[in-house]
Amino acid sequence: MSRIHHASITTPDLDRLREFYCTQFGFVEVLATQWSGDNAAADAIYGLRGSAVRMAMLRLDDTFLELFEFAHPHGRPGDPLRPVCDAGYTHICIAVDDIAADYARLSAAGMVFNCPPQVAAGLGIATYGRDPDGNLVELLQVDRAGPFALQSPA
Repeated sequence: MSRIHHASITTPDLDRLREFYCTQFGFVEVLATQWSGDNAAADAIYGLRGSAVRMAMLRLDDTFLELFEFAHPHGRPGDPLRPVCDAGYTHICIAVDDIAADYARLSAAGMVFNCPPQVAAGLGIATYGRDPDGNLVELLQVDRAGPFALQSPA
């Protein structure tokens, strides 16, 4: 094993979420596809029957974000204010170079944050905000001398 390839989010509105991540964070769509009840391999992987899906794969440098919108089966709605302490997906983290500027830009664009950026000793400066579906997104300006500094793959 070497590193995480992608995170994935299921959304009730793929177009809205794709626009958010591409516009606000600079992701670029590298794949868009869909199927409707005729993808036995996907059904086997997902553990579903007769899935009907729109999917987009977004790329930011060497990290990918996969977005799904299911027409069938219909999933349960998510809680857009789910506390971070509840079990399940907690957040995705976007490494930024200027957290103050990105916080101001995203706040002006309507992103709601828990707090202004805070110093996290040894890690850098961080804050959590929510995407249009209520999923938590961490902004992290990494302390380049700390344990979270990004490394090039071997």
